[in-house]
Amino acid sequence: MITTSSPARPPELRPRRLRTARGDFAVLDMPPAAGVPVRGTVLLLPGYTGSKEDFTLVLEPLAARGYRAVAVDGRGQHGSDGPVDDETAYAQDELAKDVLAQARALYAPVHLVGHSMGGQIARAAVLLDHTPFRSLTLVSSGAARISASQEQRVTLLRDALAGMSMEECWEAILAMGPPGEVGGPARGIGGPEQLRERWVSTRPAQLLATGRQLCAEPDRVAELAAVPLPFHVLSGSHDDTWPVPELDAMARRLKARRTVVDGAGHTPVVDRPAPTAQSLAGFFDTLEAR
Repeated sequence: MITTSSPARPPELRPRRLRTARGDFAVLDMPPAAGVPVRGTVLLLPGYTGSKEDFTLVLEPLAARGYRAVAVDGRGQHGSDGPVDDETAYAQDELAKDVLAQARALYAPVHLVGHSMGGQIARAAVLLDHTPFRSLTLVSSGAARISASQEQRVTLLRDALAGMSMEECWEAILAMGPPGEVGGPARGIGGPEQLRERWVSTRPAQLLATGRQLCAEPDRVAELAAVPLPFHVLSGSHDDTWPVPELDAMARRLKARRTVVDGAGHTPVVDRPAPTAQSLAGFFDTLEAR
């Protein structure tokens, strides 16, 4: 899905740099709405080929419920710097340490939300150190490696990146149809030129390294279940990256809250932002009320 125009950006939404002990990261920072009691801070991580802009339509509803909502470009994603060719800089452990630094830079235990690949990075961060976090929400992010069909798409993309520029890859992918959800430019907010700019500004090494991670991720749910945090598993009602029954089973293993957003696919924050934001805030509210 490519929207033909960008939604109006609320005047309170601040694109800025988040300074951390591991470098600066591009963020969209939405403060709690005026006159609303402040309830907490939410840190949102995008998925493979995604960016912070994917969360644009859920930031304002979260702010209206009293949450500071901060969506971040990870290392090498869109607006955040990173090596062009050094894949070792994008090892999952390195990206997880970045998330820990981002949470600490926000000066409070944060509600961590990770979409797709961002969910697996969020999980890795929590397994390294859960103390900077208030909760963990996995959005369309499964227990282990992606489905065989999506693995084929990611492998094709990695093969293309090995011999083509980002601009050439963009043109080749568009020739096959509109942007997809995992193994190609992500569905997102904005028109074609904005999605193209997001794609070409992402570092190739980041896509190569994280693509390999998606195709080889082990099942770490048992480790995660031992972490003393509240969990939430949220997805659309259909998903070919991690089948919905697999997400149901993961939620049971985690004893997590489970939310299925009717009519949404792999990217509920784009497909159905209003009910997605409502579900996120509802989960956070139950924790803040304790």
